[in-house]
Amino acid sequence: MMLPVVFAGVAAAAAITNRQLPTAPDPLSACPGYTASDVQQSAHGLTASLKLAGTACDAFGRDIEDLKLTVNYDNENRLHVKIEDAKSIAYQVPESVFPRPDASASVSAEDAALEFSLTESPFAFAVKRKDRYWPSILLLLSAAADILNSGEVLFASGAAPLVFEDQYLRLRTALPKSPNLYGLGEHTDPFRLNDTDYTRTMWSRDAYGVPYGTNLYGNHPIYFDHRVASGTHGVFLLSSSGMDIKINQTSDGQQYLEYNVVGGIVDLYFLAGPTPTQVSQQYAQVAGLPAMMPYWGLGLHQCRYGYRDYYAIAEVVANYSEANIPLETMWTDIDYMYDRAIMTTDPDRFPLDRVRQYVDVLHDRHQHYVVMVDPAVAYSTTRDKNQSYGTFNTAAEKGYFLYKDGAIFQGVVWPGVTAYPDWFHPGAQDWWNAELVDFFSADKGVDIDALWIDMNEAANFNNFGEDPLETEKSGGFPPQRPALRDQPRPIFGFPAEFQPGSSPYPPDSWSYAPPWLAAPSDPNHGKRQASSVSRKRQTASPLVSRKRQTTGPAPNASAIGFPRSRDELLAPKYQIQNANTVAALGGLSNKTLDTDIVHYDGHVELDVHNLYGSMMSTASRNAMLARRPNRRPMVITRSTFAGAGKHVGKWLGDNLSQWDQYRFSIAGMLGFAALYQVPMVGSDICGFGGNTTETLCARWASLGAFYTFMRNHNGDTSIPQEFYQWPLVAESARKALDMRYRLLDYIYTALHRQSVDGTPSLNPLFFVYPGDAHVAAIELQFFYGDSVLVSPVTQENETSVSAYLPDDRFYVFDTWEKVEGAGAEVTLDNVGFTDIPLHVRGGTVLPLRAKSGYTTTDVRKEPFHLVIAPGRDGKASGSLYLDDGDSVEQKAVSEVAFAYDGQLQITGSFDYEGRVSRITVLDSGGCASDGCEYDETRRVATYTMDMKLGPVTLSV
Repeated sequence: MMLPVVFAGVAAAAAITNRQLPTAPDPLSACPGYTASDVQQSAHGLTASLKLAGTACDAFGRDIEDLKLTVNYDNENRLHVKIEDAKSIAYQVPESVFPRPDASASVSAEDAALEFSLTESPFAFAVKRKDRYWPSILLLLSAAADILNSGEVLFASGAAPLVFEDQYLRLRTALPKSPNLYGLGEHTDPFRLNDTDYTRTMWSRDAYGVPYGTNLYGNHPIYFDHRVASGTHGVFLLSSSGMDIKINQTSDGQQYLEYNVVGGIVDLYFLAGPTPTQVSQQYAQVAGLPAMMPYWGLGLHQCRYGYRDYYAIAEVVANYSEANIPLETMWTDIDYMYDRAIMTTDPDRFPLDRVRQYVDVLHDRHQHYVVMVDPAVAYSTTRDKNQSYGTFNTAAEKGYFLYKDGAIFQGVVWPGVTAYPDWFHPGAQDWWNAELVDFFSADKGVDIDALWIDMNEAANFNNFGEDPLETEKSGGFPPQRPALRDQPRPIFGFPAEFQPGSSPYPPDSWSYAPPWLAAPSDPNHGKRQASSVSRKRQTASPLVSRKRQTTGPAPNASAIGFPRSRDELLAPKYQIQNANTVAALGGLSNKTLDTDIVHYDGHVELDVHNLYGSMMSTASRNAMLARRPNRRPMVITRSTFAGAGKHVGKWLGDNLSQWDQYRFSIAGMLGFAALYQVPMVGSDICGFGGNTTETLCARWASLGAFYTFMRNHNGDTSIPQEFYQWPLVAESARKALDMRYRLLDYIYTALHRQSVDGTPSLNPLFFVYPGDAHVAAIELQFFYGDSVLVSPVTQENETSVSAYLPDDRFYVFDTWEKVEGAGAEVTLDNVGFTDIPLHVRGGTVLPLRAKSGYTTTDVRKEPFHLVIAPGRDGKASGSLYLDDGDSVEQKAVSEVAFAYDGQLQITGSFDYEGRVSRITVLDSGGCASDGCEYDETRRVATYTMDMKLGPVTLSV
């Protein structure tokens, strides 16, 4: 079957005429679009030449006269459409950063689920789902709804002429009315995106408070279009350029989505689905399967910016133990550093010997330790006591930093004036490896178990043109360190050096850096200035060698991409809606790196800005592997780009202690885990900025137990919020952690599956019930795994919640009461401040640990309790994955399948040992064998045993 091509007319598949907004900006209204010619079909797609169809409009750059179109059916469910300039000069995302997906399984057009068609003049293209796939969609969705139409158009670029300029791209597609669109992160906007006057801006920035409606830390230009009975598909634009993605309607009511991109090319991947889960799996094939994290990483993590010394760290650990709140991992923010310089410890407040001592105590208790490392390096040749600062000196001598006009580019971060690694430099990885291997040496350094990387957008406290030395002085960087002290009270379980009388300084009880000594949580606040700021940059210190291969006299002398002047790099004609932009000139450089910087290999910062955080993530994972080659690295980052999940997990940034941000956290988590393939994800529980309340923190402790990454963290100007600070919060944390820890192997199994085939470990309701139109807008409930429905109370001071129960059977977690959903909302009453409603979906075999423990090591020693929750058909199934939880290469694993249909059948591989002590059958008619207790009121049969996990069929 040949690809359908429609010449000199409108594509029949699209059936959509060119439309132009009557209110479109004047520069774009004159753009002529393109004409296609020389269409050549191949075994797996086609190529064509595109030529500008009239007088150049040069709306936001210079129109490119000749383009080339390449279409390839990468596999049955993925279509790749690429439009680039004929000479391939335009910037493209480097393969070294985003390896292209395997297309070795390319298929013919006849064998593909999607169909590409084009119009020759004016050029437009459409992508539709083939007719023959509709029966399978109905089967997968279990939907009896009418199909909107056969061969439905998924993407139709005829909605407006293509604009392809050296500094700007515009591509628009028509959409159905009131579309269900998701993705285009990172943001704190509604999970189902607004469809009117809505703009999603992609430009990484330090976004304190994660404000609604703005660009945040990372960029994931993929959207899911969920059309319920018509199926779900995904569209991924592989571009790291700054962009605005606009979702709106024309004056005559035509819904559309429009890309407005500051340069690069059109590089689109269409994912056929047809279910949401399949779209996610297909995106994983493009972006890469996520890394498997260590089992212990699923425990509770505790941090605070402002733990003033080693006494404070030890006391928090001891207080959690005394409160009997399971603590897996203690974290330290930048407080441990000497004057906030990476790869240093404060010799008085965090002397290396004391740090190593408390890390040893943690490790002896099977607990763990993590610290923060920022990319920015203090611009100093020496550190405390005039010791050589090798981290800076080596990189400066070798030329591993970013340079501008032949000198090391300087910004300002926590240590004051800083330099930034150039991750494109071929020597940067080895330098980073050496730094982490040495500083975090298990034998002589800080023996961390995982790494936390921050400020990697990259963050800079300067606006464009501000003098770094002046900002350092006016901002008080590095911040004044807190006074030295002796410990006022005994700290249980720690050595003599941590006890009262061990220090010559006066004791005080304040374990936190006092707010009057702390830097502002958001140093950028109030610092934005108009374009009148000085453009002078501080040059490199004469103490530092400037030797390196420079970029030449002009920023574009060796630059990759179309030639652009310095002003064009600093002030692109198309101005995206970056929240940090005040004036056009340098607006994209505010609070980050100057966009006219040319990297070592010729890439221009304007093009690759959005890659910085992910490149640091990759480098950091590699360095952790160099340090401990046989153990799974866990790296938690702030800034991400598409594909980041292959290397790191993600925390959702510097949120606030507010109820709306408690609610935002659910959609944020679902976006990363289900849509962007970054499954290790969570928000700062109880909020980072501002002061939490007892009830907010209690609710958040319960909700946070169902993030995959569970960490309590807050800022240095906020009140303490460790879970033991309030009785209500402590009780909530203990109850939530008891449930979380019993469910650890269930969610670990889900995470493993996502690392193998991309099946999401956390799910929006429409992923599990794609045929139910009512769940499309639900963003405050979610599935933990695919079987545990979480319905948190989300309003302040409320003890009830309106929850939607799909038309299915459910069971209340732990009481095992049967509930029949009717595809309607129900009110769940009397939900105490220490409780969170959970329901197990019918048809599930749920593998629980028999009981919780203080650490994940304790939990792993417990046998399994299998809970069989039959569906309406009386059947249930489930799975379990077991390994040692830590090794890169596993010596033994178990991959177990459970199937129940009156009898429980256990099959699979069983090389990693596990035991079963209990099997509970819900909605049971009675005991089917010995060793059973039956609760007739609840219809629950419980079988007690001591059975090695292995192949067996049981009557239960």
